[in-house]
Amino acid sequence: MRKKVFIDLSHTIENGLITYKGLPAPIICDYLSREESRKHYEKGTEFQIGKIEMVSNTGTYVDVPFHRYPDGKDLSETVIDKMAGLEGMIVHVDENTKEIDEQFFYGLDIEGKAVLIHTGWDKHWNTDQYFENHPYLTERAAKYLMKRRAALVGIDSVNIDDMSGNARPVHTLLLGQEILIVEHLCNLKDLSNKNFVFYAVPPKIKGFGTFPVRAFAEIC
Repeated sequence: MRKKVFIDLSHTIENGLITYKGLPAPIICDYLSREESRKHYEKGTEFQIGKIEMVSNTGTYVDVPFHRYPDGKDLSETVIDKMAGLEGMIVHVDENTKEIDEQFFYGLDIEGKAVLIHTGWDKHWNTDQYFENHPYLTERAAKYLMKRRAALVGIDSVNIDDMSGNARPVHTLLLGQEILIVEHLCNLKDLSNKNFVFYAVPPKIKGFGTFPVRAFAEIC
């Protein structure tokens, strides 16, 4: 049997990490330390129970309709089929391209697929540059992906929308059609010229529209 090959597309979440400027960093610590646990178990037996305080927009995360729309499906209502086992495709964009317009997707077989946009911006992760002049999709691109019935759209950038203003047309259009969004991906270059299946599954949480995922690709 051929060994399965997986490529991790997620950033590591660690204490103090800033994912999105203006939002608080996660606080990660022990709730029960190994040292403290030794008081409760027989000699040689110890455990650690961790505690994390964070906003849902931390690390690599998925957006579902509730993130944008009060009557949209939240994480608990979004079916696994929309987040797991999706046939994937990579769209490579030159690292000097800021506005990713619809022409980047012309002629591609998009319907029903996880469309992952590789810009190389993940090289700036955990630096000030990551938040400045980042690549993003235009409204025209979002409309094209919507019309071509993409299943999910992901990007290795701080936001799929232009953050220079207050409008968020890409989130509005895609999530309005229940096309999920995954932001802050990484390692997309490793998927070049490969057939793969994409996974980005969060916990099943009621009343949340965004949460970190362990995004990964299974090479076919």
